[in-house]
Amino acid sequence: MRMSSNIHSLVSSYHLWLLGLGASLILLGSFSHLSNLGSYGYSGEIEEQPTPKNLPSKNFGSPPILAYSISGSDGDGQRIMRLLKAIYHPRNQYLLLLDEAASDYERARLAASVHSERTFQEFGNVNVAGKSYVINKRGISAVTAMLHGAALLLKLNEYWDWFTALSVFDYPLLTQDDVLYAFTRVPRNLNFVQFANNSRGNEEWQKNANQIVVDTNLFLSNNGPVFSVVGKRETPKAFKLYNGSPWMMLSREFIEHCVIGWDNLPRKLLMYLTNTVDPLESYFHTILCNSPEFQNTTVNNDLSYNIKDPGAGTDQISRLDMESLEKVPSRGGIFARSLRAGDSTLDEIDKAILNRQGHMFVPGKWCMSTGLNESSKTRENLYSTGNDIDSVKPGPNGVQFKKFLSEVTKDEKSLSTICNSVAQIRSK
Repeated sequence: MRMSSNIHSLVSSYHLWLLGLGASLILLGSFSHLSNLGSYGYSGEIEEQPTPKNLPSKNFGSPPILAYSISGSDGDGQRIMRLLKAIYHPRNQYLLLLDEAASDYERARLAASVHSERTFQEFGNVNVAGKSYVINKRGISAVTAMLHGAALLLKLNEYWDWFTALSVFDYPLLTQDDVLYAFTRVPRNLNFVQFANNSRGNEEWQKNANQIVVDTNLFLSNNGPVFSVVGKRETPKAFKLYNGSPWMMLSREFIEHCVIGWDNLPRKLLMYLTNTVDPLESYFHTILCNSPEFQNTTVNNDLSYNIKDPGAGTDQISRLDMESLEKVPSRGGIFARSLRAGDSTLDEIDKAILNRQGHMFVPGKWCMSTGLNESSKTRENLYSTGNDIDSVKPGPNGVQFKKFLSEVTKDEKSLSTICNSVAQIRSK
């Protein structure tokens, strides 16, 4: 009886805390904890970025501007930097986040690495979050972390077109010149979200949605588990629930709707999913399909290629698999997912797909060549401040990927029916 009473008390207090959660999200776009490393120490306060020497054009026909958040945990600073340079382009915006498990020292080292890179200083488009929090990828803290990162990027720059949240387990299968080239003519209100459009797993998913869980990472300072609470709840009648892949590429317009929009559904749904397992697989999908202004902007593809579970202890990918990776862009894959630290696949992708030497930037129209720095005798990117950041030079993979995007986005009828189609499959 005492245990039951304690659980009831905890859940009651937790629900009281939730009352303020929805309203607090409205403020996400109005604050940030961004930092750079100064000459003598680390600061968690906001510091102004240097004024970029080259600003990207937003004229008609110019490539889009992409916003990336890259997250990691304790010991992931170097992996974040490697991924950052693999997807870097001066047009884009980047936010680097280490969660609460990382030390302040590691966060300072990450900021120092950014601060010491002259390219980042020239273009002023890489920021490091100076504060963080604990996250459980199966709890609502994963959703709030993604919303927080998107809100910070909204505050940093008001001109980007699409948002993608990455982790250190992701790695690109296309150069940024390829990606920007392929997306240049794509309508910038489209959202790339993969729905679970089969009925086989629907019963189990709905069971999980009705089960009440608590993500302790919302109110504890140390990483904790997501645990179940006795009891179930009914399926909501105010909106239909949808689910699918936790990876996605979302338009700026839709992100603004979720973070600072006038409609109450994003906050209402956030409170409902707070007590649901794996809410990241449902939150954005449900908002898209329950919002009339966004129902017709959905492309049923998450633009990723899932290789393996990083925790499964599997062997490194074989060369045969590596050869198949080179064909993924023609089937819609920008990123390979679930790559572990030290996986030789990373080096293979650098060499065979990205044409990247060492841990330098991936060559592109803005930075065409690499060479030897005579003063330090180290290999580094050679570029000049006059390089054109508004033009891109795609390779064969970029051309193939553009064809794929043209096919999946040209049929307006399929875009307008995807939500209804998924709903009909679920009802069977």
